[in-house]
Amino acid sequence: MVQKIKLLVSPKNIEEAIITVNSGVDYVDCKNPDEGSLGANFPWIIKQMKDLIPESSSQKLSATIGDFPYLPGSASLAALGAAVSGADIIKVGLKGPKNVEEGVDLMEKVVKAVKNYNKDIKIVAAGYADYKRIKTSPDFLSIPIIAAESGSNIAMLDTFIKDGKGLFEFLSVKQLMDFKKVSKQLNLDVALAGNLMKESISKIKKISPDIIGVRSIVCDNFDRKNGKIRLHMIEELKALLY
Repeated sequence: MVQKIKLLVSPKNIEEAIITVNSGVDYVDCKNPDEGSLGANFPWIIKQMKDLIPESSSQKLSATIGDFPYLPGSASLAALGAAVSGADIIKVGLKGPKNVEEGVDLMEKVVKAVKNYNKDIKIVAAGYADYKRIKTSPDFLSIPIIAAESGSNIAMLDTFIKDGKGLFEFLSVKQLMDFKKVSKQLNLDVALAGNLMKESISKIKKISPDIIGVRSIVCDNFDRKNGKIRLHMIEELKALLY
């Protein structure tokens, strides 16, 4: 039996978060698209989104803390802020670490800060499929190693530059299967994102990651920055996915 792919949808404000919570998706992901691919929202917005999720619900709140330069202290403080604000899952974009050693150093400090506060919070080490366009970010197959060696829980790939090009324009299904294989060998969950549109869904199903993250595909005009999340678009995606 093929595992169910969990769906993560990224609202940027409370209006969108209400729609996302009501849609019943697995993860409500507090994000600020104005600040980048994994742009951080404000602590009070994270808290307000957390308060929208019923205590009886299995839904989890994730929060992004930014596309981070190699600043372990700043990253660990930002991650702790997200934890205190109510995030169940915290995503860190590895924009600045140039190699595995720097990536592990940054993520170790994040993990320590968050797990000392609440050991049940999950940490996501997020890399970029278009890492060659950034020049300061680790190779995509380094991400699971960084995640595992730092004590993170989930290895993720997204796209850094949001210019309409998606995950599959930078990495093939085979490369992403390799990413999943390495991650699973290291006992990590796998998350994929990066302008995933309807034509990507068959490839996503073939890879079968644990989680996919979306915003554009459920927004007006597929516009992640200016569009608004719509309930019927989430329902259309779920129908394609399941």
